[in-house]
Amino acid sequence: MLWQLTQMLWVGGLWLLHIGLLPVLGRIGLAPLLIDEIAGVLNTLMVGFATACVIFQALVLVQAEGLASLWRDIRGQLLMMALYGGVMYFAVHVGWPQAAHWQLFSYLVLGFSGLVLVMQPVPGWSVRVREAHP
Repeated sequence: MLWQLTQMLWVGGLWLLHIGLLPVLGRIGLAPLLIDEIAGVLNTLMVGFATACVIFQALVLVQAEGLASLWRDIRGQLLMMALYGGVMYFAVHVGWPQAAHWQLFSYLVLGFSGLVLVMQPVPGWSVRVREAHP
């Protein structure tokens, strides 16, 4: 259950911010520079939260499936890709702040990794289903 809650928070939050909240701010008549400032702050906070959630999900996966699942299991690979996206976002944010296109790319890597991860089974559930129905 923690897997699903964490996943819903970070994947849903990333996409809701980018597709829902920021376009609405433009429609209500806020100045474009204000929207850019709000977007910069909220994107950074959301990527930080998502990265923390990805780390938590990786720990849940390791506990349920073992350490090798981080590189052998598609869920582990997607979590590592999402973690890479989050770390890359902050590295570019700190080291090369004028490269907004790389920050957007990192944000999209994180977001699309999350979308594909949503379609994967929850760790440990496939075992329970097989035990219940031999």
